[in-house]
Order: sequence, then C-alpha cells, then structure tokens
Amino acid sequence: MKKTHPYISQESTLMKRHLPPLNAVKAFAAAARHLSFTKAAAELYVTQGAISKQIKQLEEYLGNKLFIRTHQALRLTKIGADYQ
Repeated sequence: MKKTHPYISQESTLMKRHLPPLNAVKAFAAAARHLSFTKAAAELYVTQGAISKQIKQLEEYLGNKLFIRTHQALRLTKIGADYQ
C-alpha cells in the first residue's frame, strides 16, 4: 500500500499525482518568510491578489490550510510551518 504524506488529504492524493504549481510554491515561500501577502507580492513583483490566489490554489491542492488569516495578522498553521 502506498504511503501518503501526512498533511496531504487522501482525496487530494487520489485526484492529483503531480507536483504542485511552481508559482504557488514560490508565493507560499515568500508569504511564509514575510508573514505578509503584500510583502510577498512586492518581492515577486505581482499583486497581493495574485499571491492570495496562488496560496488558495496550493491549499486546495494540499487539502489543508497553510495560513491563519485575521484582519491584522497572517500566521502559519502547524502544517504551513512544517512546509516552510
């Protein structure tokens, strides 16, 4: 029986057997480093909305939330911190 990564949902694993989108991974790395979508966007020369969309795409791919979003702060979830 094939083992799956503990943070990737079984449904996600069955539906997708390829690597996550590279731009989504880059967006996650920058956002995790800065704990800010705005600063990540500036670093990658894209809009804040583009970063948000890429993060959402990666979270859907993995089947898990990577960030806790509040009005004034952005924090990594445990899963997000493990990926960082």
